Amino acid sequence: GILFNTGAGQHILKNPLVVNSIVEKAALRRTDVILEVGPGTGNLTVKMLEKVKKVIACEIDPRLVGELQKRVQGTCLANKLEIKVGDILKTDLPFFDACVANLPYQISSPFVFKLLLHRPFFRCAILMFQREFALRLVAKPGTKLYCRLSINTQLLARVDHLMKVGKNNFRPPPKVESSVVRIEPKNPPPPINFQEWDGLVRVAFVRKNKTLSAAFKSSAVEQLLDHNYRIHCSLHNKVSYFLIYSISVYCDLHTEIPENFKIAEKIQTILKDTGYSEKRARSMDIDDFIRLLHGFNSEGIHFS
Repeated sequence: GILFNTGAGQHILKNPLVVNSIVEKAALRRTDVILEVGPGTGNLTVKMLEKVKKVIACEIDPRLVGELQKRVQGTCLANKLEIKVGDILKTDLPFFDACVANLPYQISSPFVFKLLLHRPFFRCAILMFQREFALRLVAKPGTKLYCRLSINTQLLARVDHLMKVGKNNFRPPPKVESSVVRIEPKNPPPPINFQEWDGLVRVAFVRKNKTLSAAFKSSAVEQLLDHNYRIHCSLHNKVSYFLIYSISVYCDLHTEIPENFKIAEKIQTILKDTGYSEKRARSMDIDDFIRLLHGFNSEGIHFS
């Protein structure tokens, strides 16, 4: 009797074969604490409760919370279920071993990065996404769907496409096809400042088919990097003066900006020296962007 809010991504997974397949691919353990986002009426939740120590189900719709509570009430599964009511993007994630969810599709991107930046590390996430979003997560350099989402996710995790799920497996059916993806965070994570990395990648992928030389000629990009560079030089000067005063040694950190300095020329020089001036973001892999970021940083230019 519930009217599902499709605008809020409420498409209940109804096919028990698909539910069982997701649970199987999650390789759940008896000792696991599972995070589920958007449990709906609990078709997936109940199957997981049978196999794990605890399921923490996060639901924003009080009506569905009531349905889920009624479903386990009076059963041996009730004490293994914890329900958190609210917006998962606005709350801190609890401790969990794995995340298994049929996500509301409109929160896919922010939730993925909330997961990947979460500590302590979890083992894996088995998540249902809109098909095109899932294919972007696993896209490789040079392919049509390769984008900022692809490289940022693959920097932090191993991503595998597990299976396709058709529209008719949901009630009500969504307008798009779906896919299940496995995400396993890299532990330890790469030794990179993610905010700075994302700043560089964002600039490069605004027009991923253009050369980096052209992409970095944007006035907005030049203004940002000029501002960051001047802050960098100012901070280094303060350190230098402190060292001179305290130990009477002039240090290499001293950086002065010449009067005729132009950030555009410095950017183009770095791109040429690193060999990426004529490269395009669409064909660059993680190692390429790491080398490029190092090239900029070593010259005092930062993106965060």
